[in-house]
Amino acid sequence: MDVWQAIAEARGSGRPMVVVTVTSVRGSVPGEAGAKMMVGGARPVGTVGGGKIEARVLAEAEAMLVGGERCRTVTWNLQRDIGMTCGGEMSFLFEKVAGDEGWHVVVFGAGHVAQALVRVLAPMRCTVDVIDPREEWLEGIVEAPNVRRHRVVSYEEGVDRVRPASFVVSVTQGHATDRPVLREVLGRFSEVAFLGVIGSASKRAVLMRELKEDGISEERLERIECPVGLPIGGNDPAEIAVSITARLLEARDRSRA
Repeated sequence: MDVWQAIAEARGSGRPMVVVTVTSVRGSVPGEAGAKMMVGGARPVGTVGGGKIEARVLAEAEAMLVGGERCRTVTWNLQRDIGMTCGGEMSFLFEKVAGDEGWHVVVFGAGHVAQALVRVLAPMRCTVDVIDPREEWLEGIVEAPNVRRHRVVSYEEGVDRVRPASFVVSVTQGHATDRPVLREVLGRFSEVAFLGVIGSASKRAVLMRELKEDGISEERLERIECPVGLPIGGNDPAEIAVSITARLLEARDRSRA
């Protein structure tokens, strides 16, 4: 993966990272000015020269990830400071960059409506977590740097991905699998930015009654939007996806006003 692509992906995922740039070189060295490396994912992306110098850079970057320092510059003599036979010098800029997840949408379900919904959301400046126990359906979710697919045993396990600022949409296999998701979200969080579930007015009535029996308060139940989406379009998954996205954008922009 290209280092710039990795940096963009890390920002979209919300992960902090350290970007290391070779700012200057002198004498015999294994790298070149302008080389970059991103540290903060499963493995570093890019290279600043390899060998002992890169090992030292990695150690410094990993220390910055857990510390409070945001930016630093260093110059190392490769023979004296690093223990290499090269006699040159290399200078580095270390920049710690916070993840910028921005608008976070959690979609429970990976069926036809979810697949259409994620295709609409993927080009936007947001991060989308898709939760489903069915691997074959998750495979149909569009691949994008800001889309993350999570296979779970049961849908409610995916509530671990939800935070108070999340926009949650439940479009699972039906009422029986939507109910545990809603119960878990409402039980864990006093509020979330948005909580919608696909369905009808009659489904809403049943959900409200059953969730109340589950011990969810009336105040929290009122946060559920069912049916989710603006009253536009028909029953085609693509049109439902546009309807839901329009409502999510409306809710997002209203919360920022």
